[in-house]
Amino acid sequence: MAKRSSLSIRIVEGKNLPAKDINGSSDPYCIVKVDNEPIIRTATVWKTLCPFWGEEYQVHLPPTFHAVAFYVMDEDALSRDDVIGKVCLTKDALAAHPKGFSGWAHLTEVDPDEEVQGEIHLRLELVPGARAGRLRCSVLEARDLAPKDRNGASDPFVRVRYNGRTQETSVVKKSCYPRWNETFEFELEEGAPEALCVEAWDWDLVSRNDFLGKVVVNVQSLRAAQQEEGWFQLQPDLSKRQREAANLGSLQLEVRLRDETVLPSSCYQPLVQLLCREVTLGTQGPAQLIPLIEEMTSTECRQEVATNLLKLFLGQGLAKGFLDLLFQLELSRTTEANTLFRSNSLATKSMESFLKVAGMRYLHSILGPIIDRVFEEKKYVELDPSKVEVKDVGCSGLHRPQTEAEVLQQSAQTLRAHLGALLSALCRSVQACPAVVRATFRQLFLRVRERFPGAQHENVPFIAVTSFLCLRFVSPAIMAPKLFHLRERHADARTSRTLLLLAKAIQNVGNMDTPASRAKEAWMEPLQPTVRQGVAQLKDFITKLVDIQEKEELDLQRALSLQMPPVKEGPLFIHRTKGKGPLMSSSFKKLHFSLTTEALSFAKTPGSKKSALIKLANLRAAEKVEEKSFGSSHVMQVIYTDDTGRPQTAYLQCKCVNELNQWLSALRKVSINNTGLLGSYHPGVFRGDKWSCCHQKDRTGLGCDKTRSRVTLQEWNDPLDHDLEAQLIYRHLLGMEAALREKHRELRAGTGAGFTLTGPGEAPEDALAQLLQVLRDLREAHRHSPASSPPSEPSCLLELQT
Repeated sequence: MAKRSSLSIRIVEGKNLPAKDINGSSDPYCIVKVDNEPIIRTATVWKTLCPFWGEEYQVHLPPTFHAVAFYVMDEDALSRDDVIGKVCLTKDALAAHPKGFSGWAHLTEVDPDEEVQGEIHLRLELVPGARAGRLRCSVLEARDLAPKDRNGASDPFVRVRYNGRTQETSVVKKSCYPRWNETFEFELEEGAPEALCVEAWDWDLVSRNDFLGKVVVNVQSLRAAQQEEGWFQLQPDLSKRQREAANLGSLQLEVRLRDETVLPSSCYQPLVQLLCREVTLGTQGPAQLIPLIEEMTSTECRQEVATNLLKLFLGQGLAKGFLDLLFQLELSRTTEANTLFRSNSLATKSMESFLKVAGMRYLHSILGPIIDRVFEEKKYVELDPSKVEVKDVGCSGLHRPQTEAEVLQQSAQTLRAHLGALLSALCRSVQACPAVVRATFRQLFLRVRERFPGAQHENVPFIAVTSFLCLRFVSPAIMAPKLFHLRERHADARTSRTLLLLAKAIQNVGNMDTPASRAKEAWMEPLQPTVRQGVAQLKDFITKLVDIQEKEELDLQRALSLQMPPVKEGPLFIHRTKGKGPLMSSSFKKLHFSLTTEALSFAKTPGSKKSALIKLANLRAAEKVEEKSFGSSHVMQVIYTDDTGRPQTAYLQCKCVNELNQWLSALRKVSINNTGLLGSYHPGVFRGDKWSCCHQKDRTGLGCDKTRSRVTLQEWNDPLDHDLEAQLIYRHLLGMEAALREKHRELRAGTGAGFTLTGPGEAPEDALAQLLQVLRDLREAHRHSPASSPPSEPSCLLELQT
């Protein structure tokens, strides 16, 4: 049983941003921080004050997180990036919107006194005395303080104030993880204020001290407990907030917080078995729960429900059967062939999710090289005469304007080359396509051919396959390669136009070059020879793709399971500690790393022989390294034990914050069930005779910061979490329970059957009654689960400023 928290984040667009560059524009991007920890960086949109990102992320977090902040930045090539503004959403604010926050939020100015982070460890107690007694405050340590100095650290000290008296700790030089262990006492007097203020500051010799955060403790609340000890989140100083700054623009966001208590697997078995029986029986079964779920699911929730159901059935080995059931249901209510799979039904949404989960690696193999070539060439391509821009061509001194006909001719030639390369790669990829994807397309092909027989519908089965493969998978990936992880950055305007025209061309091929698709945009006519040839190629490809028998499918799946495809791979820089000298970034060596469910290995090149670096069972933690250690904020440490059981650390440098968080997420997810995972670690390095972060001299002692093993980014190739998917489906069904009960009453009245909900241990006779019974049992299980009660924390002593 576990409490799971996750954030669904969609960064849509910005508008009316201020100009930060000389040319009167900006190059904006967003940084997303959870409790001041950067976890996401969007792509930069160049030269605009109204950027569009459209990027989506799912972040898994511990339930104890406090806030998520969105910083809009302006990228500069030669100087430090400018901060435009930020939007901050607290956990409480998100919890107040069960369906999520959606809309425009005004950017606010970034105030240094509000940019605080970290926690402070305090022990507070009331000591009896001659009069009212004494208040004793022990300042023990702090962690993850904001670095305020150029060396990537701070020189922190603590100031304790009560009843007009102020006392200070000593200054700890060059540390964001200081330890003081100093105690202060204050006389308690009648009529004295009930607030004890503990402030953290960065000491500076020349300039004024920098504020690091504060904690305000309610002494009255302490009187009942007499003593409290714990970690307290540092809060910003809002007392100095000035009037609202000038208009900094707005940011459109969609953010949803979901807290789920996941029960043991046995609790979900009745629900899983009931749904699996529906799929196994298919359309011939005694009841139809899947159609009821589709009927009662709103349009905005359909994609989420489809993904949860798809993942649940993937884990049960029934994904093909589930999709086949949806195909039959869709076909049964479709009368016109040209409207087949054109709506946003449960079938189309489930198939989209299926292709992303099961076919993303396949998509990258066929589409990746073509997308890379388009980005590298950066050619000007345009087929629409009304949009052609005539430009100068020729060598220096012999410039002449390029005619419109020349632009159109060269553009058509470029697009024909890209389209031809893509179709050729697709036709060669039959054996590379995952067996379960091929088998699912085979079921789709056969079902459509049964529903629409005859020569007049000869192309309908092919169009049904291409409606998913081309129109809902390949074409969206061409238009937005960043969103499908094919590129790290969005395309510029010129490359975006080339990709859009290429996507239109592949859509025409997928539509089997129908007259309707040709008539829509007549200026695409120069591509028609390649499109007609592509139709023939695509039909031949689909014929071979769906020609797979059950035995071949099982053999291919078995062979794939033996290959252990990498969870993540790519180039990283590794540092190996030598002696006691300074650790410099130049001592990193570039290697190709590969992470599987067995080990983290490396090789000189992607094709050379791999050497195992860390056995996955020996992994103890994967965490970030503070910037001052190597002069880079993109270094992670992998803590593990060697074959003799001794602790070891590998330092790996990534090229950007997104790559860093992706590797950390992958390492944390594949080792989540390891025994001996660490609860604390050192974010610095052991240099000379002490740790650079907290200055401890015990190399093997407890770490000075907590590990973040539960902070992960959701990826398309994540391991399936069967219990979580079952819990999400239960949560959705619980929201429609009243409608399901009403439907059950209608069905019972219509059939005249005397079905009633039964008590525990008795089996109802129809599937819908069984489902209602399962929901009732799960609701009872949640009511009695320990995780449902809120944890008690010393934060009740905090008197947060408003």
